[in-house]
Amino acid sequence: MPLSYKARKRWSLVVLLVGLPAYVVAAVTLVNWMDRPSIWVELMIYVGLGFLWIVPLKRVFLGVGQPDPDASKD
Repeated sequence: MPLSYKARKRWSLVVLLVGLPAYVVAAVTLVNWMDRPSIWVELMIYVGLGFLWIVPLKRVFLGVGQPDPDASKD
């Protein structure tokens, strides 16, 4: 069942305000568990993890910045 425009907008705010900071803390904790890799390896890990969070949440953010398609045209 697809999410309505209002639901996508609300969930995108929850993801950005709660989920993303939690994901950042988890990513930093994950990298800190490893022995300190070289700066380039560490950078690639952070870039990879930065793109990884987008994959499951892409559908939530689609069209959120556009006008509400269900709103009346009046």
